[in-house]
Amino acid sequence: MLVGAVIGKTDTDEAEWSLEELEALADTAGADSVDRFLQKRDSADSSTYLGKGKVKEIVDAAAALDADMLIFDDELTPAQGRNLEEMAGVNPLAERGLKIIDRTGLILDIFAQHARSAEGKLQVELAQLNYRLPRLRGWGDVLSRLGGGIGTRGPGETALEAERRAILRRIQRVKKDLEDLERTRQVKRKRREKTGAAVVALVGYTNAGKSSLLRRLTEAGVLVENQLFSTLDPTTRRLELPRGEEVLLTDTVGFVRKLPHDLVEAFRSTLEEVREATLLLHVVDANRDPERQIDAVNGVLKDIGVTGKSSLLVMNKIDLLTDVELDKIRGAFPEAAFISATTGEGIEDLLERIEAELSRLRVEVVLEIPFDRGGVTARVHQVGEVVEESYTEEGTRLLARIPRHRLSDFEPYLTS
Repeated sequence: MLVGAVIGKTDTDEAEWSLEELEALADTAGADSVDRFLQKRDSADSSTYLGKGKVKEIVDAAAALDADMLIFDDELTPAQGRNLEEMAGVNPLAERGLKIIDRTGLILDIFAQHARSAEGKLQVELAQLNYRLPRLRGWGDVLSRLGGGIGTRGPGETALEAERRAILRRIQRVKKDLEDLERTRQVKRKRREKTGAAVVALVGYTNAGKSSLLRRLTEAGVLVENQLFSTLDPTTRRLELPRGEEVLLTDTVGFVRKLPHDLVEAFRSTLEEVREATLLLHVVDANRDPERQIDAVNGVLKDIGVTGKSSLLVMNKIDLLTDVELDKIRGAFPEAAFISATTGEGIEDLLERIEAELSRLRVEVVLEIPFDRGGVTARVHQVGEVVEESYTEEGTRLLARIPRHRLSDFEPYLTS
């Protein structure tokens, strides 16, 4: 059973849409939704989220429907989770009971199912450990044990304390392993930068069709499924634009509303690909409330520090729209590219738009490079477009178009 709340001035339609998303998340995790509950409140109840009367009503309804789980649409505090379990009759030492899960726990479970690479698995484990740590609790004398020897006599160390220490040690180990993998990622990133190719990153709501678009544009053999978060590990492929320029196209993890903070922190190194990109392709499912998707993605981008980045809005899945619906969305988002990654409609126009946007991000400059710095001249040819090349007594004079984010590399040689 899905449980949500309309808190304060939150729009009811927004809360309903959030519950629909929660149902899709539950389906991805392998659960079947049997009912929904939505309560309007001025503020969330600090002890039970909804209030004891409403919780009792929901628990009774769950029993009548033979439901075995309550999934809450917000992250519950440790105290709320504990109180809800007690009201639902959950005995932590028994195997059966009405299970309580919040939105964060559900998303972490999905990520754990879909993680494939070593880095992805470590990132998910780190998020799970950080989520679990404040939710540990003791259950009386059953979970205490006596130590032996000097300094351990007395009531002893509880299993709770031992488990907390074990989790903290594991968190430190996982962080170290992720730091090692991040160094490897940085080496690869610097190697890519030396090629001078622009990096175009695909971002968007989960299941908006980013992986399908990557496959359509580059013939990449990536996993494409009609599920939320089917792709967690970033994939980078070369893409040739109409005029022959090669760029690197990177697919990244999808976003949702209320993406868990621990998950954003754990995947920060992966999301670094977005921060370092030259251009973002913001892919939107045109068939499912585009405005809410855009707002959710922009919110996550802000959380990870990606603001002011050049982006191109891409409305995908137009093959699922009627002519009337398509005309309406074209009117609402006139600046967007409209495509179908499934049928290929609009792909040529998208490639031309990418090319034009990258060209706009270049600035025309004149460089004076000494003859003994031939490597710099070669670098300009790699990362930019040389319009004119001539020679003076001092060295090589270049009129070139350089990406704005690479200008600092050639600052000592700029003359205009």
